[in-house]
Amino acid sequence: MDVLDLARLQFAVTGSLHFLFVVLTLGLAPLVAIMQTRHLLTGRPVFERMTRFWGQIYVINYAVGVFTGLVMEFQFGLNWSGLTHYAGDVFGAPLAMETLIAFFLESTFLGLWIFGWNRLPRGLHLACIWLVALTAYASAFFIMVANSFLQNPAGSVLRGGRLVLSDVGALFANPALVMAFPHVIGAGLFAGGAVVMGASAYKLFRRTSEQEFFRQSLRTGVMWAAIGSLVAAGFGYAQFGVLDGIQPDKFDGPLAALGLANMRLIGETSQLVIPFILAPLLFRHLLARARWLHPLLMLMTPLPFIAAIFGWLAREAGRQPWVVYGRLDVAHAMSPGLTYGSVMASFVAFAGVLGLLALVDYLLIARAVRRGPGQVALGAPEPADPSPSPALAL
Repeated sequence: MDVLDLARLQFAVTGSLHFLFVVLTLGLAPLVAIMQTRHLLTGRPVFERMTRFWGQIYVINYAVGVFTGLVMEFQFGLNWSGLTHYAGDVFGAPLAMETLIAFFLESTFLGLWIFGWNRLPRGLHLACIWLVALTAYASAFFIMVANSFLQNPAGSVLRGGRLVLSDVGALFANPALVMAFPHVIGAGLFAGGAVVMGASAYKLFRRTSEQEFFRQSLRTGVMWAAIGSLVAAGFGYAQFGVLDGIQPDKFDGPLAALGLANMRLIGETSQLVIPFILAPLLFRHLLARARWLHPLLMLMTPLPFIAAIFGWLAREAGRQPWVVYGRLDVAHAMSPGLTYGSVMASFVAFAGVLGLLALVDYLLIARAVRRGPGQVALGAPEPADPSPSPALAL
């Protein structure tokens, strides 16, 4: 393995680890917003408790995952300055928009939501979590705009040896983007629903005392995992016709073919099992009472994450050896003067940090699930001040 292959492997590993956080964020944000909306409309306490519990898990994943995005930014400057020099005028614009949305708007609304419990009016507080979900999807949209430009450099022209933006409309109407973004939305809902489904099955299997809470959570998880799997599969298949016109040989390579085959296997199985077998069992809580099925639901929890990684592998490996398809290959995109030792050092550092963060994220979420909704700090009422009033002190 030479230095170029090592740099590519580094980006593949760190990109895959980062995407695990992203897909869960995209899945849990709208589910938490829907739970809080149901509480506001119905007044049922179970939906308020669900909002706080699953919202806490969302906050854990978001807080840990933010740092993984910083690692991805560093790599462009360290290993791929050729890409920045050649296509940064086009590729950098959506990345900058994503940074502004993710690190400013989304974080601001999330902070208001976290610290606004019992302080903001109920409608305004609900609006904050919906804005968190919308900005999360806006952030994902701009990332997909940038990635789709690499797949098909639409809206750009070569000028002075560099690509410059010539048509904003073409950039946002890129055929590589139109079907890919809804596919990512479906994958996120599939992942978020699967986590809620698997965690609820675990608690019900352990005969939790919170039966109503986790029965309702199981229903929510199964329904949204079913919707997400159908959306992801539908738009995934719709991409084939588009990609055939852009990159005719995209899935001919062994890595792309492997990623596509595994993603299709998981996707096709899930879109049959969850909507057509598990969802009907939600009637009269049959699935919640079927303890023999709960281990299966727990085993299904990682499937959308595995499918997402294989799908990313198929999409990225399929355009090799190009970074910007048909314009810039990986050899010219790599930073000049890189040595094997320097790339290996950054590889070990970045992969180690991201791997540790992924482990910490899993352990914190697992700990929160084991504790259950009875020990949730998010949104808990503030304790009354025990100090006597001045009148009583007199």
